[in-house]
Parts: sequence; structure tokens; C-alpha cells
Amino acid sequence: MNIIVLAKLVPDLVEELTIDDQGIALDPTWMRLKLNEFDDYAIEQAILMKERSGAHVTVMVPDVDGSDDVLYTAAAKGADCLVKLCGKFDQGVNNHALARAFAAVLRSRLPDLVLTGVQAHNDLDGPLGALLAGFLDLPYIGYVSGVKNEDGKVLVRKEYPGGLIAEMEVAPPVVLGIQVAEWPLSYVAFSKIRQAMKTNPIDNLQAPDLDPSGGPQVVRMSKPEIGEHATMISGNVDEVAARLLEIFQKLGVL
Repeated sequence: MNIIVLAKLVPDLVEELTIDDQGIALDPTWMRLKLNEFDDYAIEQAILMKERSGAHVTVMVPDVDGSDDVLYTAAAKGADCLVKLCGKFDQGVNNHALARAFAAVLRSRLPDLVLTGVQAHNDLDGPLGALLAGFLDLPYIGYVSGVKNEDGKVLVRKEYPGGLIAEMEVAPPVVLGIQVAEWPLSYVAFSKIRQAMKTNPIDNLQAPDLDPSGGPQVVRMSKPEIGEHATMISGNVDEVAARLLEIFQKLGVL
């Protein structure tokens, strides 16, 4: 089975994010990017399938700062092929543009399975997997927590709200949005990553012109405004109740 995992890097929310001078995008000068958490699970799930059934795993990421580290880490885990999609991704793209770029490449090398994270914290125009499936005219299943290959069919474990679990059977090719892998993320020693840098080449593919149509147009970005601080009410029960009554009457609630 041939599996391609599509991953992207997203802003690290641990770092301080700043807005550019035009006020319509994040300033990339000091912005640190990291692998999207759900894409990391997609890579892990693909490696598990390789270990279980001998699948061939390709990991593809857009060419941005940190993409090489993501690819070499995937190789250290067991990925067979590393692909970097080259284009003007460092300027920031929406998921419509990214899905079209991935779709243009995958049409000539359509795999049995396309895995990607079910969502990311910078998805403003829908998840990447669903958009990609639409452009490729393939079925899509999201919120997947387990995948098995049996007799040419793909058995998918899908989670629903309320703790409900469904098992679906689908014929490949299919796009899956991974929520979590069947096992926790594996730890990779830095020595293995260094070894992967020496033995695993990265294939550079040129992306087509990016087409962001269909996605939202950002007209203004701003940081959340700081409101008034909370007021702590002290005293005994009667004093607190009287103070609350006074506040509610002032607000017109009572």
C-alpha cells in the first residue's frame, strides 16, 4: 500500500505573535513555526501501518522554515520518501491554495491513502483534508483514530461526539483526516535524526502558482483588547449577596 502524508507547519502559540505593519497578517520576522499536532499523529499512523503491513510512506510538506527538520524526523521514524513542495509558502497561504498545490502534485502520483491532520489552529477556511478530497474528487473521512488495511479495503475507526465510535470500510484511494494515532507519538533520538540527514535525501518539487480563491480575505488583524479586571467581592454571605444585588441592579439585570 502506498501512503502519502501531507503535513504543514503552523505558528507556535507558545511564542509571542506580532502583527505586521499592514495589520492583515502575522509578522514572520520572529514567528516560530512547528509541525501541526494533528499532522504529527498522521505521520505516526502511517508509520504504524508500515510496520504492520509493509506500506510505503511518503511525507510531503510545503517549503517553509523548519520543513527540513519535520522531514528528517519523519525519516528517523521510518518514512521512506521525503518531499518538499517548493513555492511562495513563506508568505503565508490559506488552505484553499495549499490544497490546490498538493492536489496538482498528487494527480500524477495518486496513492492508496492520503493522510493529513483533521484540523489545525490556523484553519480559517476549512480543514486541508476535506478541501483536498474535493479537488481530487475522492472520498473523505475525518476525525479518524485508527486505520487498518485488510484484503484491499481500508477499515477506518472514526470518532463522533459523545464518545460514539464508528467503523467504516472504504475502497482506496481515500483521504483521511487523522485526529489521533492508534498509539501515542513515538520519541525519536536526535542521533537517529542526524543519521537520517545523511542517508535520506529530500526531493524538491515545484508547486504551481498558488490560487487562494475561495478562502477568506483578511482585512484587519488585531490583538484582543484588554478589558477591566475582575472585581473580587469579600465579606460574609449577606454582604456578598447585597453587593451582587447592587451590581445586577446597576447593569439592569434586575
